[in-house]
Amino acid sequence: MLYQTPALTPEDHEVLADVDAMREALRHQVQRTPAKWTADLRKTLTAQAIAGSNTIEGYTVDPVDVEDLIDGEQEVAASDENKAETLAYQHAMTYIQSIHDAKDFVYEKSLLNGLHWMLQGHHHPDRLAGQWRRRGVWINEPGDPSSAAHVAPDADVLPELTAELVAWLNEGDLDAHVLIRAAMAHLNLVKIHPWSDGNGRMSRSLQTLMIARGGVLAPEFSSIEAWLGKPGNTWEYYKVLKQVGGPVWSPDRDTAAWISFNLLAYHQQTQSVQHRIDRSTRCWVELAAYAERSGVDERQVTALHDAALAGRVRRARYQRAENLSNQQAVRDIRFLVEADLLKPVGNTKARYYVPGPRFPEEVLEPARRPLRLRNPYPYEG
Repeated sequence: MLYQTPALTPEDHEVLADVDAMREALRHQVQRTPAKWTADLRKTLTAQAIAGSNTIEGYTVDPVDVEDLIDGEQEVAASDENKAETLAYQHAMTYIQSIHDAKDFVYEKSLLNGLHWMLQGHHHPDRLAGQWRRRGVWINEPGDPSSAAHVAPDADVLPELTAELVAWLNEGDLDAHVLIRAAMAHLNLVKIHPWSDGNGRMSRSLQTLMIARGGVLAPEFSSIEAWLGKPGNTWEYYKVLKQVGGPVWSPDRDTAAWISFNLLAYHQQTQSVQHRIDRSTRCWVELAAYAERSGVDERQVTALHDAALAGRVRRARYQRAENLSNQQAVRDIRFLVEADLLKPVGNTKARYYVPGPRFPEEVLEPARRPLRLRNPYPYEG
């Protein structure tokens, strides 16, 4: 028996309807947005998801550095261990992005173990990857490795539980909303805890895959991993998993709190993505207008746009984005530096560029303006 999908409260139904409306509006907006803008946005959102999910497990890399690692840059402010975990997660996310619309797709144990190998294969054989664990395991209390928050099922029942989960992924609760099913898949996989390590990231990845296969938004726009990785949200995440999951495998427990928590996450992450798109569009329009009146080449707007939104841009990233030769990219960046629109930071190998003293303030002000997230559950403020 797995943890069961609960009946939604009237408030849950209202929040879910709101999320659906926001996601549908976002889908139409993404379709209308120029491909060049959405390509950068997809990469940024992927980096934020990877950074967020890895942060929960203690592997901390700034999302901008994650984006640089995805681009092939190695000179970033991160340890070799954190780089390895980041690139491993990127491989898994890339696979999820490639199969989210596969026509003949089915959930299988081999799919779950294959994704686990992408995440954890670099640890094998010291930590078993791509196979169910062979001994008991428990989840520590956050910040207290001497205390167990949850003891996972014994290893000898894993074949039965994982088979039941895979059958449910393909056929269970099909009348439930995809966002609810995805949340329940996350809960059941993380509580079964079938691997010796990487269970949290696998459960969050499975949730992302299921949402993306719902067909409304691509995986980059569907993940709540960036939201979960925020410190306050991570604490609440651990808290609700403990509350709902119980100290041991207890599939008869009430899972309503888990669903409400996920609906809050879906809602606020969608708000964040919407804000990101709006901010990106406004910055691009403002920069294009500035370039036209200031003698900046249209393609150089790409470098300025990165600097405004991410706070920095690397020459190699700009070169790839605009499909330029090395000489062209160097010349363009030099022009922007000499115009005081960009300012170099760091030595030649690790150098990047931040907004310079003459970078238009009408672009930077909205780019840096924070978003105040709305809580859709009114009784919670």
